[in-house]
Amino acid sequence: MDRLTNTIRPYAWGSTTAIPALLGAEPTGEPQAEMWMGAHPGAPSRLDRAAGGTTLSAVIAADPEGELGAAAVAKFGPALPFLLKILAAGAPLSLQVHPDLAQARAGFEDEERRGVPIDAGHRNYKDANHKPELICALTPFDGLCGFRPPREAADLLEGLGVDSLKPYVDLLRAHPEEAALREVLTAVLTADREEMARTVTETAAAAERLGGPYAPYAGLVHDYPGDPGVIAAMLLNHVRLQPGEAMFLGAGIPHAYLDGLGVELMANSDNVLRCGLTPKHVDVPELLKVVVFEPSAPGVLRPEGGAEEVYETPIDEFRLSRFVLAPGGAPHTLPDAAPQILLCTAGAPTAGELTLAPGESVFVPAGEKVELSGSGTVFRATLVL
Repeated sequence: MDRLTNTIRPYAWGSTTAIPALLGAEPTGEPQAEMWMGAHPGAPSRLDRAAGGTTLSAVIAADPEGELGAAAVAKFGPALPFLLKILAAGAPLSLQVHPDLAQARAGFEDEERRGVPIDAGHRNYKDANHKPELICALTPFDGLCGFRPPREAADLLEGLGVDSLKPYVDLLRAHPEEAALREVLTAVLTADREEMARTVTETAAAAERLGGPYAPYAGLVHDYPGDPGVIAAMLLNHVRLQPGEAMFLGAGIPHAYLDGLGVELMANSDNVLRCGLTPKHVDVPELLKVVVFEPSAPGVLRPEGGAEEVYETPIDEFRLSRFVLAPGGAPHTLPDAAPQILLCTAGAPTAGELTLAPGESVFVPAGEKVELSGSGTVFRATLVL
């Protein structure tokens, strides 16, 4: 078992205070958006196995079966298939979707064949993997997830009283659901930018004036003035997670995180196609291939089980669970068939011989027995064999 040293990513939307508060550190004044725990090549965790330290990705590459176990390598290949993060949103993230596995492989191969540099601003596929993800709230956490039923979206837009939204309202009411959602999202993202900027300004002013169900959308224009994503966001369900609640996001489901601190677990990928709320590249034709144009109620997940509370999801690349350890409680011996990362978010629990502070994490190779004890909250990220 190895204590991890993790990279904090300073994305502009990150909170300046949430991650420092968790770590018990002084804020730097700069945004601290995500802390990555895993072996993703973009920011692999470091550990102290060699003189001067090394990365978790290097350790796994040197002995995949020894670190991950033969069963995990046979099922997922010689790489850790998940990435664990602490995510701290101080401003809305981009409105986005993720491809399924077949789309990711085809898109990655196409851009490789065309020689698109991996770090190019217009590159869509950074790897050949899909990116299902799970977000679990540590504080009240606001987000957008999945399309509303078109008629409900039409009622919401109509209630703003903005004349330039009327064509979208009519489209949402005049077609079958899939066609309505596809046509409106396409129209919003391809509209004349000057006309759309005026529509967004009027929409935001109306949302701020009306409040209530419009309140989550009112502030978007302050961060992204004129961005068509402000209108696209109103096609989606607003979700507020309470601490301990979670939300699973599968392929093709449009979503955005708005505000809050959470634990995020995902397949080991960085493939994102953006719909708006961003200054970055938006590839509308490619996006429309990936989006699933179906209304979907955002299912709020609550942990199930006894000592180990599990957040059930339909995929095998990752599995998130939580231990809430009480003082004087019995220790818990963790299964050892698969690799795992343990993350402390409260208290001072003990994993084996290591005591963890909030924000600290450890990597446990497959086959190594670990006992959790003490007092605090520990999230366990592993995979399903």
